[in-house]
Amino acid sequence: MSDTFEASGSCLCGATRLTAKATSRSVGACHCGMCRKWTGGPLLAVDCGTEVSLEGGENIACYASSDWAERGFCKQCGSHLFYRLKQSGQYIVPAGLLDGDAALHFDHQIFIDRKPDYYSFANPTEDMTEAEVFAKYMPPST
Repeated sequence: MSDTFEASGSCLCGATRLTAKATSRSVGACHCGMCRKWTGGPLLAVDCGTEVSLEGGENIACYASSDWAERGFCKQCGSHLFYRLKQSGQYIVPAGLLDGDAALHFDHQIFIDRKPDYYSFANPTEDMTEAEVFAKYMPPST
């Protein structure tokens, strides 16, 4: 079985659709404050790479949540559509947005040191702290 697959999905109302050519089978949880504020809990998402096509562009709004990333959502129903890294164009997509989930497995968590004490996942996962995430993924300063 390949580490990636083609996936598609839609927002809650169907006004927007997404197709990703190289979707990771790994689901991760982000516990950073922005993701928890955005979703009301941890963001459970998959890396969909850069080969992503979106339909219903007139219904998509973006919010620049940092200097390096933006978050997309449906203007009609409010569904979270993606977290996109500006420099690379990489899309991180909420796992629940995708049609079907049989090919996915939950295996990592980031910003684990920011996770509040009131929830916990039972799955064994690879965990990264905020400092480890920034050291690995933060684009160099210009």
